[in-house]
Amino acid sequence: MQFQHNDVSLYVQTFGSQDNPALIFSNSLGTTHQMWQPQIDALQNDYFIITYDTRGHGQSSAPNGAYTLADLGGDVIAILDALHIKKALFCGISMGGLTGQWLAIHHPKRFYHMMLCNTAAKIGQKDAWQSRADLVRKDGLAPIAETASERWFTPDFIATHPDMVQKLSNTLAKGSAEGYASCCEALASADLREQLSQISIPLTVVAGSADPVTTVDDGKFMTDRITNSTLVTIDASHISNIEQPEAFNQFILQHLKC
Repeated sequence: MQFQHNDVSLYVQTFGSQDNPALIFSNSLGTTHQMWQPQIDALQNDYFIITYDTRGHGQSSAPNGAYTLADLGGDVIAILDALHIKKALFCGISMGGLTGQWLAIHHPKRFYHMMLCNTAAKIGQKDAWQSRADLVRKDGLAPIAETASERWFTPDFIATHPDMVQKLSNTLAKGSAEGYASCCEALASADLREQLSQISIPLTVVAGSADPVTTVDDGKFMTDRITNSTLVTIDASHISNIEQPEAFNQFILQHLKC
């Protein structure tokens, strides 16, 4: 399905019965809705699963100009509205987890519970994100894709799952350079550290024990400041839902309930 929201066309897929609790997944930078296949396969009998391509990614359009976290969060609300869903569960990873934090602050009545994975209230540094955006606009996504797996997965996973790692790297390389760069600019300006205490909805933070991008300490920083929150760790690097799908799916079943 394609939904039009302001200046962006959003690609959305749904799985399972609408009689089940709605659970929307939000992808990480440089991936697409396809990253959630391990969760779709295992959980579509338990939830009405909604996946989408974040603007600038996959089959969603890539409007020109820098995006903001409010843009990314507003897209999620637009998808729920288009599907006539008043309240949902949410699971986001990395950039998707930062989007979830914004939603928890600005639209708490739309969500029962969130699982925010491999993320932080501020990811990286502004200058580094802007430099990456400039580089991608100049040279395309191929150079970023060549080194992405080192940030996404542990060396053991890379060695034992080369086809899966290559598929994800190829997806990144073939993506929209402008869309990726614009999302980098959203991350450059995103800093929710001072707003975490405003979050009141139930929230589970999943941190990868081997994640070099968003660390366990980043997760603890969040849960120390969010009243109704729990921190759990997973034996994985940055894309934990793919590296440890069974453990990840069990976390969803244990924590994401209406």
